[in-house]
Amino acid sequence: MVAIVITGACALRATGGGIPPEVDLVVTTFSDDLENGRYDKIYNDAAEQWRRDATPDQSTNALSTLKTKLGKVSVRALNSATESRTSGLGHSFDISYERRFERGEGMETFTVIEQNGHWLLARYLVNSTGLK
Repeated sequence: MVAIVITGACALRATGGGIPPEVDLVVTTFSDDLENGRYDKIYNDAAEQWRRDATPDQSTNALSTLKTKLGKVSVRALNSATESRTSGLGHSFDISYERRFERGEGMETFTVIEQNGHWLLARYLVNSTGLK
């Protein structure tokens, strides 16, 4: 598979961390929904890529396991934010945070994509030894 990167001007204004407010809102809403156990809402609000990769039950089980094993989020620090345009995802942001949870630390990565003028969560990954 070949990914073609196309660069261009972005009409969104970035926040101090380089993340546009519309994209940051997706991450903040997801985090709030995860914290409050709104797994169905996360699934229904996500991009079609998310729903193509997991059934509602698989998504709920994965998110529930994450919350059970790591606990609540206590600290989040932006590690990187990369905007890209590819043939596979279109206009997207990959955002990584160093994350401290109640029962562990790790890296949290969000892929937020633009679809039909809306920003949606396409992927979410947590890498932590606390998940073993």
